[in-house]
Amino acid sequence: MGGAAVAVSHAGVSLGAGVNYFFFGSLCHAPLLEVVLGRAVVAEAAVLPGRATFWAEGQAFPLMVLQAGAVAPGVVVRDMVAEDIRRLEYYAGSFVTRCEEVEVLLAQYAVAARVFVPDLAQWRVGARWMLADWQARFGALAVATAGDFMVQFGVKPGAEVRARYGAMLARGASRVRAAEDGAGALRYRPGLGDVAVRARREPYAKFFAVEEYDLRFRRFDGAMSREVLRAAFIAADAVTVLPYDPVRDRVLLIEQFRVGPFARGDAQAWQIEPIAGRIDAGETPEDAARREAFEEAGLSLGELLAVAQYYPSTAAVSEYLYSYVALCDLPDGVAGVFGVAHEAEDIRGHLVSFEALMALVASGEVANAPLILTALWLQRERAGLR
Repeated sequence: MGGAAVAVSHAGVSLGAGVNYFFFGSLCHAPLLEVVLGRAVVAEAAVLPGRATFWAEGQAFPLMVLQAGAVAPGVVVRDMVAEDIRRLEYYAGSFVTRCEEVEVLLAQYAVAARVFVPDLAQWRVGARWMLADWQARFGALAVATAGDFMVQFGVKPGAEVRARYGAMLARGASRVRAAEDGAGALRYRPGLGDVAVRARREPYAKFFAVEEYDLRFRRFDGAMSREVLRAAFIAADAVTVLPYDPVRDRVLLIEQFRVGPFARGDAQAWQIEPIAGRIDAGETPEDAARREAFEEAGLSLGELLAVAQYYPSTAAVSEYLYSYVALCDLPDGVAGVFGVAHEAEDIRGHLVSFEALMALVASGEVANAPLILTALWLQRERAGLR
């Protein structure tokens, strides 16, 4: 969060005709501010007396509250040009409801500034906020997400982009994980300029999104391809997990209505699957697996065994899956009906033997790649696990 103000003269110090902003939150992170503004700027350490910063509970940003004797640390950036202001207000202004004029203290003197302040009525105040904690948990993914946010500058209203910021954060976290993947031993090792994007469009964006690119790419003969139109269905990284009881030699499967088969025209839109879900911002794949198991099956998982990491369909879908088998105690009666109410989930559990699982795979009743892949992995590793 951050704020803007027309510069004024204070304490005998002339600030000229520039515009000042005081940032007390994530925009104190220089790489994020550079992405938002589209250029690097000089930031000066400053504090705002009488305020303190706390996490917005369950969110990836802080709140600022009145607190006698406290100071809210931050930075001041001065003499911004008109384009800087438009970009900043597009990004930061989409997250707040009002601006306040404040006086902030620098090392030698005070300056007047305006700060964007979130509406405290919309959020619950959480633990004390520290920039270093935010940087460790959200810094890289916030920078990645800001790139997706700012590419819409001048294209879509900021409030419209902000409305799906949660999904965008999850996509940003996917970008960070993707950047950490190695090149491998066989694949082409791309260099700078091997993909040249002339235009990018986003014709649809809600929980998921569709992106279109006019691009060229490096051919295997060394030349660049002709310009082509390519579209991608954008989904964040996700996990799947199959609970397995090695003592009873059985698994827990889930069943639910799925719109993908329905849209295809499948006569059976209720599918047998592993537990699955999106990896939220700030989660590891393992964290997400354990959360989804509790939400979808009421289970607390034991050891997680990695099966594979993969794209279900590289032709046009950005989703990347982390699949696991989880060692669990699965007594009679553990299967039930679960799901998150506000997401309209209606999920039924099935306890089946390993032999019954493989029969479902062989018959085609299990018709989704993650469960087929995981079942075959379990078939290979089952003897050792037992």
